[in-house]
Amino acid sequence: MLGTVNDKPLYLQLVDELEIKIRESMSPNDKLFSERALTQLYGVSRITVRLALQELEKRGLVYKKHGKGTYVSEISEPAVDLSEVYSFTEQMKVIGKVPKTVILSFRKLEATEYIAHQLMVDIGATVFELERLRLADDIPMMLERTYIPAVLFQDLTEEELARRPLYEIFSDTYAQVIRLAVEEFYASIALDNEAQLLGVKSNSPVLHLLRKTYNEKNILIEHTFSIARADQFRYRVTHKRQE
Repeated sequence: MLGTVNDKPLYLQLVDELEIKIRESMSPNDKLFSERALTQLYGVSRITVRLALQELEKRGLVYKKHGKGTYVSEISEPAVDLSEVYSFTEQMKVIGKVPKTVILSFRKLEATEYIAHQLMVDIGATVFELERLRLADDIPMMLERTYIPAVLFQDLTEEELARRPLYEIFSDTYAQVIRLAVEEFYASIALDNEAQLLGVKSNSPVLHLLRKTYNEKNILIEHTFSIARADQFRYRVTHKRQE
């Protein structure tokens, strides 16, 4: 039974109890006890249980199947911190997953008005377009479409991209050191083709991310549009007070 002398609301106490249980003794896709069983086990009301489950769902720790119950999410690792320069490959290694990248397409083209605006190059300038599917432990995680100015990466090939992470190529092959990455993100739903590649149902929730990356000379060297599975990714932003 949960404590009544604790200043924390009962539903948040239950959240703490269930989060410990999920992280320490449950696996992804395990089914949680029913609402009725949880009320009896912890001696709380049905509304307290529902509030706790809603909070766990917000935190990305559980998901619901209509008419079937509540299940443990795949997400049990720390959130990705968007305040740092983000590398999918390095982040997956940090959380103990094996990253994999499948190149869906790679081509050289002339910048349309939209691409030129995003990359801050002239309309018609030569750019590389790279589409990739990013996986962790062979689970599809993210779709990415990247544009980079060809003038800075003249000899870039699909073979090299298949062998090494893009940011490693930036720094080691082309001496393009990243100074700053600006990223925006917003919620959306997966279209049919996106859902198929990501291994989810159509209209499943996803995160759209727009990233612009700058080198040490403050030149924009990358524009990437990503679609990430909402059931696999959780993001954190750290705000630091200026002195």
